Amino acid sequence: MEPEIVTVGLDGSAEALAAAHWAADEAHRRGAVLRLLHAWIMLAAQAPDTAPDRDQNVCARQVVRAATEAVRARHPQLRIIEDLVGDEPEPALLRASAESRLLVLGSRALSAWQSFVLGDVSLSVVARAAGPVVLVRAGEPGRAAAGGPGRAEHAGGAEPAEPAAPGAAGPRVVVGVGLGGPAERLLEFAFDAAATRGVLLQVVHGRPFPVQVYTPWGVDLDAAGEVTAVAERELAEALRPWCARFPGVLVQRTVLSDSPARAVVEAASGAGLLVVGRRHPRRLPAPRIGAVAHAAIHHVTCPVAVVPAD
Repeated sequence: MEPEIVTVGLDGSAEALAAAHWAADEAHRRGAVLRLLHAWIMLAAQAPDTAPDRDQNVCARQVVRAATEAVRARHPQLRIIEDLVGDEPEPALLRASAESRLLVLGSRALSAWQSFVLGDVSLSVVARAAGPVVLVRAGEPGRAAAGGPGRAEHAGGAEPAEPAAPGAAGPRVVVGVGLGGPAERLLEFAFDAAATRGVLLQVVHGRPFPVQVYTPWGVDLDAAGEVTAVAERELAEALRPWCARFPGVLVQRTVLSDSPARAVVEAASGAGLLVVGRRHPRRLPAPRIGAVAHAAIHHVTCPVAVVPAD
């Protein structure tokens, strides 16, 4: 069987190098091949034995070689493919996504606002990629800590665990789940990520209270409790087949009375990886990724995996 491929897009930036390190760790964890891809439309066709002083692609090669050397220092046995592509970055990355288990890209910070942004190419790739795209920020090693209210139990359901206390220490993968549409690819990716890492999976569902919960003097606690209980039952039912498929994964369910986007951003604080979904792209002039993915990309500091819908 062919080994899986984890591809990282390189452009010579610190963010791309951080993405390469994250991708190398993931490839090592999975026994996969790491592909270091740099796309440059001006790539020149030339003989393999071209002398270094006549190499027109020396700058492009240096981008890939620098990443290779950095990754080799940490993973000397990792299988690496150096891939220089003579094309625009967007089509090259979209093709790579279709051929890879994961596509990994860097995302830069706006430090004044503690926010993050994507360039036009990266945003379009995230919105249109055939497979999951992971966004990594420079300087974020993927540290993880548990946190947020919720209910934890073994995925098999045989031995319920104590609920994790807010802010409790411990590594985890967080996934934001809506219950209004298919989520098979999203949940498969999230459960697999938690299983591969041997960490807790925190499943977050945000659902604002309906108008009937509110009264002139505030929130009707009984009505609010009923709405939350319904959401928790629906979430547990949606997770049941995945818990059976991944019995070794400890699952923490978290239902928050907030918008899905705010719930995901709040719950992801300190996580090692956040997983969110997006719908299939429509034929629009500009790429659209959805409110939850947009909030995660711009306001969550850990690596963010954006998984296309079924």
